[in-house]
Amino acid sequence: MPTLFYAQGFRQKGRAVEPDAPQQYKSAEKAIAAAERIAPSRVGVWAYSANVDVEADTYDEPVVLFKAGTLPAGVAD
Repeated sequence: MPTLFYAQGFRQKGRAVEPDAPQQYKSAEKAIAAAERIAPSRVGVWAYSANVDVEADTYDEPVVLFKAGTLPAGVAD
């Protein structure tokens, strides 16, 4: 199963914390660097990896590579 790498920011919208669309990267290092770059402009951010079964279109639980700030409940726990 291939491993995919993502960075995702979260914005404060009123009392809610809303996610940006996750962005895919070619390596863990690139996902972490992207998360670190966007962290100052977001209320929270994380970088994560997930193994994916392309044929079944299923993803394993994400593995947290980096996190900063405030994340919604259930994210990066």
